[in-house]
Amino acid sequence: METPPITTISSQLTNIIGLRGCGIFPAGKEPSIRTLREWTKLRRIPSHKVGHFVYYDCAEVAVHIRTKLKVPARG
Repeated sequence: METPPITTISSQLTNIIGLRGCGIFPAGKEPSIRTLREWTKLRRIPSHKVGHFVYYDCAEVAVHIRTKLKVPARG
């Protein structure tokens, strides 16, 4: 009996400082660490908690911001 090969998901988790510098925000317009912590607390951006450490997947946050956090235009 053969076991199927284990596939690994290549996701890079980073801390809050790495999230600011990973390139998903415009250069010079990155939100402050305080703002990112507030967004995490309010669950506006996805995060992963390991013990008491909080990590972010840059790709997951980028997709979430582009799809869920759009501000509707006034009209």
